[in-house]
Amino acid sequence: MSIFETFLNYRVFVETLPLILSGLSTTLALGFTCILIGFVAGIVLAMLRLYAVAPVRYVTIAYIDVFRSIPVLVLLFVVYYALPFAGIRLSSFASATTAISMVSAAYSAEIIRAGIEAIPTGQFEAARALGLHFSSTMIKVILPQAIRIVVPPLTSNSINVMKDTALASVVAMPDLLKQANQAQALAANPTPLMVAAIIYLIILLPLVRLVGLLERRFGKARR
Repeated sequence: MSIFETFLNYRVFVETLPLILSGLSTTLALGFTCILIGFVAGIVLAMLRLYAVAPVRYVTIAYIDVFRSIPVLVLLFVVYYALPFAGIRLSSFASATTAISMVSAAYSAEIIRAGIEAIPTGQFEAARALGLHFSSTMIKVILPQAIRIVVPPLTSNSINVMKDTALASVVAMPDLLKQANQAQALAANPTPLMVAAIIYLIILLPLVRLVGLLERRFGKARR
């Protein structure tokens, strides 16, 4: 059997494609859910990190530092395998969403904080001169500009989140990698794993190129 027939066997591909696609839908659902939760939580954490009273600010800083230091895989094991001993039992999807989102939120918070701090102080002063309250200033003036500045790193973080979804297979979640691995075992052929790798490339490679494009565009805009 040739290398092509071993790693890209058309018969195996056709037979296992439905199983692989079922895993793809789960991976996409998990990825988009974690990206959304991480982004929203990141905004909240960034605001607390910058403007909350001292005790809350210190707790927020501790959260950000801790969850940027913990590997997603370790946190996933803690959520799925350790929490049941405390009476908290989550499904594989909920466990993966919780673990990945908590880490994503920590990174998003630092990215958004940097964007807010990059806004000239004159913007805040102008908003106060117009009589805008703090919440209105942040929502209408500061955050839109800050998010625009940090679009490239936020996109990079989203790519990392999508890659981290592959770790969910260790808690028996039927994601793309898990289903491809199962298909590989059933077919006794590595073609499903190669197909999964190609699918990840199809999804993530355009996003990688998009990050470069955004960095060049916003870099020129700032100049």
